[in-house]
Amino acid sequence: LPGNPPVQTKKALKQRFLKLLPCCRPKSIPSLSESKAALASATLSSPGFLADSVEDEFELSTVCHRPEGLEQLQEQTKFTRKELQVLYRGFKNECPSGIVNEENFKQIYSQFFPQGDSSTYATFLFNAFDTDHDGSVSFEDFVSGLSTILRGTIDDRLNWAFNLYDLNKDGCITKEEMLDIMKSIYDMMGKYTYPAMREEAPREHVENFFQKMDRNKDGVVTIEEFLESCQKDENIMRSMQLFDSVI
Repeated sequence: LPGNPPVQTKKALKQRFLKLLPCCRPKSIPSLSESKAALASATLSSPGFLADSVEDEFELSTVCHRPEGLEQLQEQTKFTRKELQVLYRGFKNECPSGIVNEENFKQIYSQFFPQGDSSTYATFLFNAFDTDHDGSVSFEDFVSGLSTILRGTIDDRLNWAFNLYDLNKDGCITKEEMLDIMKSIYDMMGKYTYPAMREEAPREHVENFFQKMDRNKDGVVTIEEFLESCQKDENIMRSMQLFDSVI
């Protein structure tokens, strides 16, 4: 949302989005033929977990964290049984322990921004996924956030974005918080920022953001102001709709 970048095609957005999400990178997601073979042989009569073989059940018995039952995750998210199975296989490949901590999250994320420093933005994103603030992201945390981003209503997605920007989780976004976000984005993009990075650019983005969003000019943006402003912005609405059917 900050800066309203140009709208990308669905295909480009899908490829970029899946790369950015830890435990959901291309090498972690089985091919279509592999997915069909795995799903065809899935032992769905097991105690509800996403194990699709005896080997998977053994691995689940050795991990630090067991995922919730498949039926429960279906009820809590907007993913189908098959989608959850494929997502879990990818997650397990990247995170054998069943959870990912902040440092691991940052390491995974940094691989896709070698030209810059993505550590600060990755921390902000990690905190948005870590909804119970226990210092780790489980598979449940991961698919819950992913479900909101990809399958939620426009309001669901905007609320998730607001939570990302509200760094101290006090219910409003300050200029200092948005400046931290913008600086982290510029740091992450590094030498590939366009136009070329200028020292005052992040602050200019923040001023534009508040000019548009801070309706009552009190120096903070509330969730109500954020939702109202975004819903009236055609570029933002188009960007939100691009997440439909990403997976």
